[in-house]
Amino acid sequence: MEDMLSWMEEGGQVGICDATNSTRSRRNMLMKMAEGKCKIIFVETICNDQDVLERNIRLKVQQSPDYAEQTDFEAGVRDFKERLAYYEKVYEPVDEGSYIKMIDMVSGNGGQLQINNISGYLPGRIVFFLVNCHLTPRPILLTRHGESLDNVRGRIGGDSSLSEVGEVYSRKLASFVEKRLKSERTASIWTSTLQRTILTAQPIIGFPKIQWRALDEINAGVCDGMTYDEVKKNKPEEYESRRKDKLRYRYPRGESYLDVIQRLEPVIIELERQRAPVVVIAHQAVLRSLYAYFADKPL
Repeated sequence: MEDMLSWMEEGGQVGICDATNSTRSRRNMLMKMAEGKCKIIFVETICNDQDVLERNIRLKVQQSPDYAEQTDFEAGVRDFKERLAYYEKVYEPVDEGSYIKMIDMVSGNGGQLQINNISGYLPGRIVFFLVNCHLTPRPILLTRHGESLDNVRGRIGGDSSLSEVGEVYSRKLASFVEKRLKSERTASIWTSTLQRTILTAQPIIGFPKIQWRALDEINAGVCDGMTYDEVKKNKPEEYESRRKDKLRYRYPRGESYLDVIQRLEPVIIELERQRAPVVVIAHQAVLRSLYAYFADKPL
C-alpha cells in the first residue's frame, strides 16, 4: 500500500491494491493511510454458488505461484480451503467508505450490484465496466479486411472497394467463419462503416452484422489518400514525427493511436459484455489496439 501511494504521488493515476482486506479495522487503516493522497474504492465480490467456488479454487491452486512447488494437487486444494476458512472466521462485509459490491453476478443470471458513495467520471466508468464484465468463455476473432484497391496502390486511408485478391479473402473468411462458428447461432459480425470491411463481411451468411463508426481506420487527416513515399517527400517533418513516436503522433486534422484507443472504449465494453462469439473485421491500427487490450500489452 505504501509503495502504491508513493507511486500515486509521483504521478500515477490509478492503482489496484490486490489484497483480502476482510476486516473493518484493516480497511479503516487503509483509508487513514490514503487520506489527502488519493481516493479509495473498495470492490467486494460475493459468490454463493458452490460449483463456481469449487471451480475457482481448483483454478487458483492450478495457476497460483503459491502452489508451484506442491506436487499433490488435492493437498493444495485442502490447504487453500483451510486458508478460506480462516478468512471466513474474521470476515466483516464492506459497509464503510466508497464501495462497489457485486453479489452472485458471475453466472450472468441476475445477481446484485450495490454501490455506495461513488461519484466522479472515473469511478462511474469503473462501475460501468464491472457491470458489463463476466467470466463466460467465448472466442473473439479479429481479422483485417481483404486487400483493398487503395492497399494495392499503397495509399493511406480512403474508402475504396476490394481488389480481386481481397474478394478471394472475403470468400475464404466466410468459409472459415461458417465452419468455426457453425454451432454458435448467436455469434455476430462487427465491421467498421468503411466499404472494405463491409464488403469483406458480405459473403458471411447466417449471422447478424453490426457496423461501428468507432471501428473505422485511424483518420490520416491531410495525409489521407497519399502514399508513405508522398508523405516523406511532401511533408518530411510529419513523416519524421510519426517515425519517432507512432503512438502519440497525430496526423494534421486527423488522429493518433491514443485517439483511436480512446474511441474504442465503447467497443471494448460491448465486447466484454458479449456472451457469444464476435468476429471483428476492421483495420490495422484498430486491430492492433484491440489486440493489445485483450493480450494485456502495455500502451
